[in-house]
Amino acid sequence: MTSKRALAALVGVAAVIGLAGMVQGGEFFFKDGDVVVVLGDSITEQHLYSSYLEAWTVCRFPTWKITFRNVGIGGDTSPGGESRFKRDVLFRKPTALTVDFGMNDGGYGAFNQQGYDRYVRGLEGIAQQAKGANIRVAWLTPSPFERKEDGPAAEGYNQTLERFSEGVKEVAAANDGLFIDQLHPYIAAMDKARAAKAANRIGGGDAVHPGPPGQALMAWAILKGMNFPNLVVSADIDAAAGKAAGTQGCKITGLKAAAGGVQFQQQDEGLPFSPAEAKSILQWAPVLEDLNEYRLKVTGLKAGQYEIRLGGKKVAQYSDGDLSTGVNLTAAVLADGPIAEQVHTVWSALTAKNAFHHDRIFRGIVLSPVNVPDWLDLKLTPQQIESQRQAAIEKRLAELTKYDEALRKALVIVPHEVQIVPVQK
Repeated sequence: MTSKRALAALVGVAAVIGLAGMVQGGEFFFKDGDVVVVLGDSITEQHLYSSYLEAWTVCRFPTWKITFRNVGIGGDTSPGGESRFKRDVLFRKPTALTVDFGMNDGGYGAFNQQGYDRYVRGLEGIAQQAKGANIRVAWLTPSPFERKEDGPAAEGYNQTLERFSEGVKEVAAANDGLFIDQLHPYIAAMDKARAAKAANRIGGGDAVHPGPPGQALMAWAILKGMNFPNLVVSADIDAAAGKAAGTQGCKITGLKAAAGGVQFQQQDEGLPFSPAEAKSILQWAPVLEDLNEYRLKVTGLKAGQYEIRLGGKKVAQYSDGDLSTGVNLTAAVLADGPIAEQVHTVWSALTAKNAFHHDRIFRGIVLSPVNVPDWLDLKLTPQQIESQRQAAIEKRLAELTKYDEALRKALVIVPHEVQIVPVQK
């Protein structure tokens, strides 16, 4: 197939599945009370996009009782996910599941019907087990291969991943699951970067395994497909009248005139989030804006420039005109001040929890081979070994609850002072 014909074929597939995962009506996929399992291969085991999904969710809904567990395994395929479903998924009694396979299933070459059929059968096996356990499933297309060659990002191995994505859509539809296309939004961002400079590569990792920028892009596409609400808070202040004209997601108290401007206490119901280590992706996709809207509108100010201070720290500066129209403070409040500090604390607690689960439980015990040296002369039966393995898992799961509690404590939001004052000349 020529390059032009290949691209035409991809456009046809994109028309079928490209936007379907991004335009889904209804409520946010995750719910209060959910136990979420993230199933996949080495891209999942990196604990990047999964941690970003979790961080955006718990920051937006800090009072939710929601638990995330990652069970990605490097080199895995959909049949592998099917065969280990009972051990790795059902064991955790999940209510929601994300499934992300395909990169290894495609074989890193041209489309192969036998490989495709095996991939779909594995997904169908996962679907049947999830249905039997009444688990909601979000079916993710594979993330793309970021090939080193110049030219359209959709060419090469991504043509195979396009075809495999069709199978994901069919399995999702047949099993009442949520289909999410992360392939096309990612490819669109890669093409945008390549159009700016042919040598641009945006994932931040290798061709298969994106680093933080690429996995933030994955999380963005997934969350949009899940109908993640972008509004964090909205505060509308009438400075001339000395009152809050309207609020969403926050409460305003103690509003008063101060130093030619206004000040007040703001109690937020949620937090914005965006991974600091993934900033480079923001020039290629509206990750920050699409997933965070931290709005402030102030009318009735005298003409001039004003500082926005949170907890006494200047985080932004705007004109009275900008403020009267309304501004999105997300980037500013994540850069400095009390909100940035809390988000950093939340992220530290979240990554510590996930590292403990992966290193000390999942990789540390569940996937750890048992190699007893002959010279120890230990006469342990397979049943005894398995019994001790399960006891060790239970012990460390009890320890894991301390990490879950540390994350919940980090998510408790306290009021912060907001000052909007004229810039000193």
